[in-house]
Amino acid sequence: MPPLEPVRRLRAEALAPREFLRLRRSRIYAGDGVAHGDELPVLLIPAFLVDDASLSVMAHWLRRTGYRPRRSRLGRNVGCAERSLGRLERRLEHVSNQEGRRVVLVGHSRGGHFARVLAVRHPDRVAGIITLGAPPMDPRAVHAAVAAPAIALTLLGSAGVPGLMRSSCFVGRCCERFRSELAGPFPQKVPYVAVYSKSDAIVDWHRLSDRHAERVDVHASHIGLAVNKHAYAAVAAALQRFREEGDA
Repeated sequence: MPPLEPVRRLRAEALAPREFLRLRRSRIYAGDGVAHGDELPVLLIPAFLVDDASLSVMAHWLRRTGYRPRRSRLGRNVGCAERSLGRLERRLEHVSNQEGRRVVLVGHSRGGHFARVLAVRHPDRVAGIITLGAPPMDPRAVHAAVAAPAIALTLLGSAGVPGLMRSSCFVGRCCERFRSELAGPFPQKVPYVAVYSKSDAIVDWHRLSDRHAERVDVHASHIGLAVNKHAYAAVAAALQRFREEGDA
């Protein structure tokens, strides 16, 4: 993370509630100019340390604008990547079969990792993916405020505490396939939009370099990407394009 005013920038993350209030007053949240979603299913995948409740505002907005938001049912996102992905694969299969169509994946931060790898493994079930501030698998790309709890949880998981990521998830064979697919080729048939912010105090946007994604810069905090009017406008535009250009 660049050293420029890191403390002040991190404090800005605490202002995410203001972003939520601006969202509630915005035209995009009211649905003005948002094309009806035609009941397209959207699987929402939360960020590190949080669960589906963190994306409940987005789920409510999607439902009101004609989409069918679906929870990940992942629980708090702190587990082994490969095991968590296995649960998400089953969830994606269930939603896709139940809806009878392909599913859009929206992943916030670490949830974006899962969205990308799910699309790599199951392109025929994915209508498109949208990532919100998803960092690369690089500890230098995230602020110490996030890296520290990640290291602590990893140590606990390595010591045998169940349900937590372990050191082998990052450097061992446990999640070797996941890491390879996260950084590897991406299916051309699946549209991929990466929403990010140069105001993000958690993730270093300079390291967001996935050449397979269409990058969209918005003014938001990292936490606020889940409740930010500019991020929602980017999500709405991507969803509409997925519907118009694909067979979703």
